[in-house]
Amino acid sequence: MRLWFPVSILLIWLFMVILNPLLTQSANLIDLEQILAPPGSDSLLGFDDLGRPILERLIAGARTSFLIAFGVVVISALLGTTLGLIAGYKGGYWDLLLVRVIDIFLAFPGILLAIALAGVMGPGLDNLVIALSAVGWVGYARLTRAQTLSLKHRDHVQAAVALGSSSRIIMFRHLLPLIAAPLIVEATFGIAGMVIAEAGLSFLGLGIQPPEASWGSMIRDGAGYMLIAPHIVLAPGLAIMLVVLTLNLLGDLLRDKLDIRLTEQKKL
Repeated sequence: MRLWFPVSILLIWLFMVILNPLLTQSANLIDLEQILAPPGSDSLLGFDDLGRPILERLIAGARTSFLIAFGVVVISALLGTTLGLIAGYKGGYWDLLLVRVIDIFLAFPGILLAIALAGVMGPGLDNLVIALSAVGWVGYARLTRAQTLSLKHRDHVQAAVALGSSSRIIMFRHLLPLIAAPLIVEATFGIAGMVIAEAGLSFLGLGIQPPEASWGSMIRDGAGYMLIAPHIVLAPGLAIMLVVLTLNLLGDLLRDKLDIRLTEQKKL
């Protein structure tokens, strides 16, 4: 699929985030006369079980998903990349320690560990970011470590060592640019995963709390009205599907563009 489709969906998502401050009050406005009202002239997507407009709450939920997904990915990527670089380049005790910590985290399903952490710390945006970041850094650390182990013996790295460059300069100036491409692709898929994780935790009541809007909590609130007001669930469900599908497509496109081997095969 061409690049215009995922880019257009992401731009719509970003536009919803920018538009959110203008709709903060109307998203939580309760109108008892509009409870479970279907889509119409009053609201393009109808109203929920409290008479709140679903379109405005969908836009408010877009901001929540955006902030949490990008916040978690940035924190996870910074932490995991730094630890992976140090362990992969230094080796020895540092490498062994990181591998053992990664094995411990991988012994538990990531979403279950995030649920446990969110349950201990309590609901809220900050705690949700911390809980998901505590799980998300592992993938970046594994990827960075593996790439560093395969690159640290290359000629230009050995030349930098021979010239007396410090370990910090070698790691962040000579090694990090070479592993940036797979990290970018990993981050793209990571954002999609965090959108689903945030929605799942909010659906369970461990994420964003009322009256703040979240796509996951919107699905939870509308689950009991599926037969009489399916629009309550369909709107946030389709939003999650489109965003996650778009991010996955973008990740595939970036992987194909940044993979030198595939580019050379196409030229041949």
